[in-house]
Order: sequence, then C-alpha cells, then structure tokens
Amino acid sequence: MDLTWSAAEQAFQREARAWLEANVPEEPLPSGDTAEGFALHRAWERKLYDAKWSVVSWPRAYGGREATPFEWLLFEEEYWRAGAPQRIAQNGIFLLAPTLLEFGTEEQMQRILPRMAAGLDVWAQGWSEPNAGSDLASLTSRGVRDDVRGGWRLTGQKTWCSRGAFCDWMFGLFRTDPNGERHRGMTYFLVPLRAPGVTVRPVARLDGDPGFAEVFLDDVFVPDRDVLGEVNEGWEVAMATASSERGLTLRSPGRFTATAERLVELFRARSSDARLRDDVTRAWIDAECYRLYTLQTATRHADGEAIGAESSLNKIFWSEMDVAMHETALRILGPEAELDGAWMKGFQFALAGPIYAGTNEIQRNVVAERVLGLPRR
Repeated sequence: MDLTWSAAEQAFQREARAWLEANVPEEPLPSGDTAEGFALHRAWERKLYDAKWSVVSWPRAYGGREATPFEWLLFEEEYWRAGAPQRIAQNGIFLLAPTLLEFGTEEQMQRILPRMAAGLDVWAQGWSEPNAGSDLASLTSRGVRDDVRGGWRLTGQKTWCSRGAFCDWMFGLFRTDPNGERHRGMTYFLVPLRAPGVTVRPVARLDGDPGFAEVFLDDVFVPDRDVLGEVNEGWEVAMATASSERGLTLRSPGRFTATAERLVELFRARSSDARLRDDVTRAWIDAECYRLYTLQTATRHADGEAIGAESSLNKIFWSEMDVAMHETALRILGPEAELDGAWMKGFQFALAGPIYAGTNEIQRNVVAERVLGLPRR
C-alpha cells in the first residue's frame, strides 16, 4: 500500500480545504435533530451539492465528481478538520446510495440519486422493529402483493429511525413471503414517509432532541418501481447496506482523527495528569491506526475486493474508540464536563455507537463465526 499522495490527490485536497475554509458557517448550526436545525442542515447539503462537494465519489451524472475512494477519504479528512456541519443526509448518501448503485435500476438511480445528493430528499433507515433489532431476520412487518395497482401494501412498525421525524423517505425490509426461510422471503422497499397510511412518531433522546422516530405503516401502497433488488431477495440487498454501514462509508477516519486532535488540544490546555496523558496518547494512536486500516480497506475496494464480514471488526473498533475518546475528554474536564455542550453531546452520541449498525455483541458473533471460522457452540 502506497501511503504517498499523488499530485492530483494533493490538488484535490487543497481545493476541498480552500472551499471549506471559505464556506463552513462561522457559528455551528443548531442540532440537525431538531426541526430548525434540520432545515438549516438541508440548506447546507444543497450548498455542498451546488459546489459539487456533497457526493464527491458518485458518478457525475448524479451530482458527483467521480472521485476515487482515496480522494473521498481526503475530502472527509478536510471536512471534519474544518468543523463542518453534521451530514443529515448520511443514511442516504453513505448507506442507501452504494446499495442503489449495486442493485438499483437505471430509472431508480436517475430518479433518486440527484435529489438525494441535493438534499431535496432525505432518507431514514427502516430496519429495526420492537422485536427485531440486531436480529434483523426476526422482523414481522409485511408486504402483501397488490396486483390491481401493480405494487405492494406494507403493514407494520419500524423504530429507531434516525431523524425519521424530519425525513422524506425510508428504506427498509419487509417480509413478503411468510413461508420463506428465516433469511429469505424479505423484500427491500423504498417508502415515502408522507404516503397515506404512514404515521411518524418522534422519539426524544437523552438530550431532548427528537433524533429518532417510530414509523407505523397501515396498508401503505408502494409501487413496483420502489422495490430495490429482487422480490424476496431483500436480505442480500440489506447485507450490502450493512457492509457500508459497518465498513468504509459511514464512519470515515477524518471524524476520529479530528476528535483526537481536539482531545490533544484539550489536554494541553486543561491537564498535566500522567494517566490522562497516556489515555490521550492512546486515543491519538487508535485514530491513526483506524485511518491506516481504512486506507487498506480502500485499497482493497479499489482492487475490486469485497470486504464482507470483516466490516464487523471495523465497526467494533471505531464505535468503542469513539466512546473511549469522549470519556477521556470528560475526565479531563472533570465537574465542568456537564457545562461543555460539545464534548457532552459527543459523548452521548458516542454511547449509541456500540448499539446502532448492529450491536457489538452481535458483531463479535459475526467475527467469531464468519471471520475466524469458530463453531456456533
């Protein structure tokens, strides 16, 4: 693996840095998990799109720059270094979009991707159910064929839909063959959240923001054109999304290297405790290790290799690293931690990392069985 950047990559990085320095809001936007903040973040997504920075790795036909995976990582590094706003569109552009590019029809890609890139349509993930979280295959929400109208009628409940209270669409799995095997008989649907029969109920987080939603579906009609992949083969499609969620795209190393740098600055300004110094050093090393590992993953991706179950290893590492970094920051701040909104809010969000994208307990089972080849019992 060559760790030197080409002249073209360095030029790309300089262009990204210059644009971000000139355009990132001077004051942080309100939380994207509130109605006011969501609207402002949507406008930011449009600004990124107009300058061709919202989806740099996508084909130009859909609003991208056709950047390489390495250029995308450079952009992400500059994005987080600049302290740019959170990406409210991340579920769409980082999770659904790669799946669309792999399984979608040309009509679906032309209809969905440009609007997603521009922030005109923001997507929520509709996988978890009250009795089907990390064990996704136990879901019970169902789709029944409607031959008269040429589509499906969906019924059931989805929960923990990130920013679902404000999103326009939801992607999710529904059981369409009740007699199918456990990992069969499910179909991947694209569902408009303002369709008749859809009820969205916000769920407040610890900080009071409605960062999640429950979505209830009562005989909701979805046309055939909004089925992604083959009918009853949704598990395969969903696993492609999960690989993106746990692997390369959802949590780029720029996010964590920027946090590690902030942590170093905090320690220098607020503490000289040797034990905390060791923890800060460990955080910086872990973030750098994650960056190097991601470069290796990007190299394999560029060579056409599939990542597969190894993405579970990756997910365990970044989620636990994020918690450790924020815990160290709060220990440095001591009693003042509760007054520091940025670090405290980051800590509260980091606590969710070992849970979303498949709990780390489940991911360890995946690693044991599918990476290490250990027996189930």
